[in-house]
Amino acid sequence: MKKPTLVVLAGGMGSRYGGLKQIDPIGPNNELIIDYSIYDAIKAGFGKVVFIIKEENLEIFKEAIADKIAQYVDVEFAFQSTKDVPEQYKELCKDREKPWGTSHAVMSCRGMLDDTNFAVINADDYYGYDAFEKMYKFLESATDEDVYNYCMIGFVLGNTLTENGHVARGVCEADGNGNLAKITERTKIQRFGDKVKYTEDGENWVEIPADSLVSMNMWGFTPSVMNEIIEGFPKFIENNKDNLMKGEYFLPLTVDDLIKSGKAKIKVISCDEKWYGVTYKEDKPMVQKALRDMIESGKYPSDLWGAVAKK
Repeated sequence: MKKPTLVVLAGGMGSRYGGLKQIDPIGPNNELIIDYSIYDAIKAGFGKVVFIIKEENLEIFKEAIADKIAQYVDVEFAFQSTKDVPEQYKELCKDREKPWGTSHAVMSCRGMLDDTNFAVINADDYYGYDAFEKMYKFLESATDEDVYNYCMIGFVLGNTLTENGHVARGVCEADGNGNLAKITERTKIQRFGDKVKYTEDGENWVEIPADSLVSMNMWGFTPSVMNEIIEGFPKFIENNKDNLMKGEYFLPLTVDDLIKSGKAKIKVISCDEKWYGVTYKEDKPMVQKALRDMIESGKYPSDLWGAVAKK
């Protein structure tokens, strides 16, 4: 079996952050957050990286990251476009400007994955080596049998919060076999002192256990998921005809549909790594300090890609 591929979701502009945060330097040698994820992925064994971006950002991403890593891992780019819809819906969706969501993003790299198992991550989230090692171990032997065999890395909610505002997380429930039973999207979760709460209406806050497992959009799939995503997109459009300018076709939605239909089981693999990300500009100094601390502790070399070149 070919080495698993890493698919990187990098098409969003980061409205709360205020710019193209995926290529904002954050390490001591102008490394990006995604540099550390790719470094960890290569170390774990991944053999190829596919970046999903907007086509107009190609040269920016090549200069910022792809040219650095191309000598260590195969690199391809897929372009997510709002115009990438089934022919019968092109007129109906012609005014859409916002990207269609994460399932649609994965759909945009169809034909690039060589029928290999693959992981999906966000470009602007730090996951840690343990997460990539566990993901790789799952993917190197995952096959579909009576049902599709997928996985997700579950992070502890309290390890994934920012001190600078609210975050969106998929709160997960596992069954007795350790498979995902349900995922509930909470779009506003925030820390209040020693408590964690969420709100659905912006006014009433409900406490949620800090040790809840949440999805950070780190999924592991076999090739079978691509056809399911492609076939599900027209259904999504039909079900969202009243919200075609804003509705998003999310991976958790696809996964939840496959669970409910009995087509797939999704192994929940827990991970204790602390998440770091730049949801807000105010997060950047905290992430920079965390990376400095990890470098000082020996977790990463100070010159990330220089260290790889010497191996």
